[in-house]
Amino acid sequence: MSLRPQDPPTVPDETRRVARAAFPKGTLCLCIADALGPVYQDRQFTTLFPRRGQPAEAPGRLALAVVLQFMEDLSDREAADAVRGRIDWKYALGLTLTDPGFDHTVLSEFRTRLVTGSAELLLLDVLLERLKSEGLVKARGRQRTDSTHVLAAVRTLNRLERVGETLRATLNELATVAPEWLQTVAPPAWYERYSRPVENYRLPKTEAARQALAATIGADGQHLLSAVDAAAQQPELAQLPAVQILRQVWAAQYMTEHGCMRLGSAAELPPSAEQVCSPYDPEARYSKKRDVTWVGYKAQVTETCDPTCEGPHVITNVETTPATVPDDNMIAVVHQSLETRGLLPGEHLVDKGYTDSHVLVDSKQSYGVTIVGPVADDPSWQARLDDGLTKAAFGVDWDRKVVTCPAGKESISWLPSTHTESGMVLEARFATRDCFPCPLHPRQARATHHRAASARALQGAAKRAQAAENRGVPGELRRPRRDRGHPCPGHHPRRLASVPLPRPRQDAPPACHHGGRHQPGPGRGVVRRHPCRQNARLTLCRTPRSLTAPHRIRHQHHCWVTAPLQSP
Repeated sequence: MSLRPQDPPTVPDETRRVARAAFPKGTLCLCIADALGPVYQDRQFTTLFPRRGQPAEAPGRLALAVVLQFMEDLSDREAADAVRGRIDWKYALGLTLTDPGFDHTVLSEFRTRLVTGSAELLLLDVLLERLKSEGLVKARGRQRTDSTHVLAAVRTLNRLERVGETLRATLNELATVAPEWLQTVAPPAWYERYSRPVENYRLPKTEAARQALAATIGADGQHLLSAVDAAAQQPELAQLPAVQILRQVWAAQYMTEHGCMRLGSAAELPPSAEQVCSPYDPEARYSKKRDVTWVGYKAQVTETCDPTCEGPHVITNVETTPATVPDDNMIAVVHQSLETRGLLPGEHLVDKGYTDSHVLVDSKQSYGVTIVGPVADDPSWQARLDDGLTKAAFGVDWDRKVVTCPAGKESISWLPSTHTESGMVLEARFATRDCFPCPLHPRQARATHHRAASARALQGAAKRAQAAENRGVPGELRRPRRDRGHPCPGHHPRRLASVPLPRPRQDAPPACHHGGRHQPGPGRGVVRRHPCRQNARLTLCRTPRSLTAPHRIRHQHHCWVTAPLQSP
């Protein structure tokens, strides 16, 4: 179809008279026509149409009809009916009352022509320029940005459906491009297996059967890719989009194990941003935002939000990205687009997904835009305490490269990039003599030295046990470990323990570390009380070497040693 530009339309007198009589208070369409006049003109779309062909519908009218359709959230058929039957639409489009309008398919063809010609932003740019010339939109005002999900026009597939449908789509494209070559490559079983769409209700129900089918599909796809790579006389086959998608899906979904193909586990899958969700829309991605999950894209929409007395609320920028792109990655892109249009805001209202620290700083320094919005909660353990001291309680002097703690102590070092893997950019360290004696220290730092001491004690106990095992000493006869902080070595409360057997004819035992001695009693089976001074946590003293038989130990507020004495 060719374009024959016409002059901007004006509202016919009869249409104006009937519209004013029908809507004495006016409508939105009437206000748009009276305030802006003919917004779009045919000559703005000349590059989208060829020079020869059947005359096309006036693109200026179609562009305004698309804007009104979006404004009222109408389908193509409903919009075409509005052009044909609504007086206010005829008024805005400059049509006579008897104009029959156009078929609803014209709107879809016009949008396709815009996308094909990379002119999808033409309607927005022209409208914004018109609003700026009328003073209805201005820079350095207040704007807000938020993202919304855009569904891809594809069927949601599970993993088995995805690999099967991807292989089927590749076979269909190869059958169109190189049918003779495909007949020599495809075995007869493929015609039955991939002749119909791969849908879940046709697939096996048991897990073993589904895994077997997945392995079969994986082997078929690998066989096809090997055949494409071996086709030296037809190198263009490897460059087909469907073949490249097949290769990408197989690399993400399948693993090779003992020469067989299998679906990878959930832990072996790449991130969602690297997974193709459908062979018919390879750029669509799976994502989740709060309680909404979808396969498709994400649209970042920016609009003015000044008081209504200063002008209407108008969309100023739209950015479309894959669904997995984080929101805070798009603020710089939005500001760059608004700067190109001359519509940078003074205050930019966003939600929590955009208020990263680098966004707050870079927006102010690079574009002079103040980001206004809630920030993410501090995930540190200090923030969960009622009296905890977070990093916000510390003062930072960037010029001197000094950090001051809440107690007034200054840092002694300023180290850049000490932990790059965790995202830490700078690290300030304080002197030990200033931190540990400070009463505020437990509210800001954990007692890591206590944990380190406990870890060293456990390591020492493990080493002693290993050494005893290497010497051949049975486990039940090993010396109990020394409990930290108690004056009696080897004690463990409420636990039976044993000690090494005494050697015969042993001399009198040495004194205990707290001054007591184990003295042999007058006969067998005599029970003597050990003069242990601790009651809260008790430890066992080393038993006298003059005892010959295994002894028993029990705890009841004191240490007791019961054993048969050695005969003289």
